[in-house]
Amino acid sequence: MKQQKHDDRDIILDSIADGVFTVDGHWIITSFNRAAERITGVKRVQAIGQKCFDVFRADICQTACALKHSIETGNEIIDRRINILNDQGQTVPISISTAVLRDKNGRVVGGAETFRDLSDIELLRQEIRGRYTFEDIISQNHDIHQLFEILPDIAASESTVLIEGPTGSGKEIFARAIHNLSPRKKNKFIAVNCGALPDSLLESELFGYVKGAFTDARTDKPGRFALAQGGTLFLDEIGDVSPSVQVKLLRVLQEKQYEPLGGTTTQKADVRIIAATNKNLQQLTSLGRFRDDLYYRLNIVKISLPSLAQRRDDIVLLAEHFIRKFNVKKGKHIEGISAKAIAILMKHDFPGNIRELENIIEHAFVLCRGKEIRPEHLPLELAGNIDSGHLMEVKSINIMRDQNEAGIIKNILLKHSGKRSAVAAELGINKSTLWRKMKKYEISYPPDDQTEQ
Repeated sequence: MKQQKHDDRDIILDSIADGVFTVDGHWIITSFNRAAERITGVKRVQAIGQKCFDVFRADICQTACALKHSIETGNEIIDRRINILNDQGQTVPISISTAVLRDKNGRVVGGAETFRDLSDIELLRQEIRGRYTFEDIISQNHDIHQLFEILPDIAASESTVLIEGPTGSGKEIFARAIHNLSPRKKNKFIAVNCGALPDSLLESELFGYVKGAFTDARTDKPGRFALAQGGTLFLDEIGDVSPSVQVKLLRVLQEKQYEPLGGTTTQKADVRIIAATNKNLQQLTSLGRFRDDLYYRLNIVKISLPSLAQRRDDIVLLAEHFIRKFNVKKGKHIEGISAKAIAILMKHDFPGNIRELENIIEHAFVLCRGKEIRPEHLPLELAGNIDSGHLMEVKSINIMRDQNEAGIIKNILLKHSGKRSAVAAELGINKSTLWRKMKKYEISYPPDDQTEQ
């Protein structure tokens, strides 16, 4: 009977994903599960009967043993980070939790410790330190790098996440990064723009419907919650959801279940929710336009993203990233962006944030025929971002676009007696560009190459 109880205990412990071991009052290991074998590299038969500090060789074993503290004080320790050495002598970062074991009379007979391997999370942290790219997020901004530091921990949890930030600031990219770093990464990431759908359509999109639920419902259709089962559901623009849909979302978050439209069978929702908004939900709750109970359910972990104007140190990095992206997409070979064009971008407020910068670079790709994006390739409305006299190139080219290019060129040719170098310098273009424009407009004023300087 005793052997049967021991076997049953081993089966239970082996079903746990975290490492688990127990010790008696003399620090002798009495049980050691399969996850503990995997993390330490030590077999169960080798561990049982050994002193725990001989197996783990942790950095706290001799000075601040967490398990000893729990046994002596009766207090649990939760999620303390330490390092152990595996059977190969390699350092393994783990998170430990400890508790006391008591017999049926309440006497302390030993302790139990669970531990989780943090190697993957630590590896991610090492990879992003000193680098500018994390998942698909490009940044050298201090505030964004602080988010990089905590993103693996947020991803590892099952907590609901609320991402706040202005339109175009990259909320969905952060949501995808959380999913890709999470234990749910092998399952689907499903995104829904709640602000783009009317109530009736949004409800059916989220929860699905059964045949006959309404006139055109000829077959059953799974909703986004069903499609995201086991994965992550991203609810964008959650601040635009109506009160009636808010009630249904609250039920899913509270009870982890829902009913499709027209259905009578309750469906389980094994889905992690990440919500995003460009509005201040706390302010909306105070105005009575958003349910406070739903807000508190969503606001377990909040990420606040800055606008691009607040992270101007990322403009060059992002511009270069979009250049690489559009080179592949459009089959071009643009090598970079000129300092003068960068100066224009740095003075822009970017009300559309990162998405606007991406659109600007795509616009430049349409106009750029050379190897470098220059001011004349940027949208006209950006010309006002340059100090007069600082970049004559932008002003000159934009004037030529709005007025008669041929007339301007002719006047400047007369002014400089046909010297192409002087004409090109005043227009802010190179001589080959001037020659192409003269050919285009059939301007016949011949330059004096002998006297040209």
